[in-house]
Amino acid sequence: MKKKNPNPIDVHVGSRIRLRRNMLGLSQERLGESLGITFQQIQKYEKGTNRVGASRLQAIASILSTPVSFFFEGAPEEDDEGGVGKLAEDSTPYVADFLSSSEGIQLNRAFVKISDPKIRRKVLELVKALAAEPSVTE
Repeated sequence: MKKKNPNPIDVHVGSRIRLRRNMLGLSQERLGESLGITFQQIQKYEKGTNRVGASRLQAIASILSTPVSFFFEGAPEEDDEGGVGKLAEDSTPYVADFLSSSEGIQLNRAFVKISDPKIRRKVLELVKALAAEPSVTE
């Protein structure tokens, strides 16, 4: 039997839940406790394998202090036949992926704590220079 792939919109909403949860430094377990569900259920929501119902999404938005619309920003658009097609024009999924990662969150939190704009520019220049360097593997 063929395994059904998750709906791309459910995957997107789940990734936005993970993004916002990580932005707030909230664990899956803590979010689950606040909702009265297990962290495994939060994992399934975040992967898009389980669809989040409207009332549950409203509760998640309330706990994460964000409007429900946040979870749909940059979502894949539907085509004329009602199927999911390309990503929205202004969508930048790599940004959401980066900010959902542990390194992205840590880097973002540390960067915003730098109050001197000159130092922030220098850090940005350093990151750009490092990104341009060819990878060294031994």
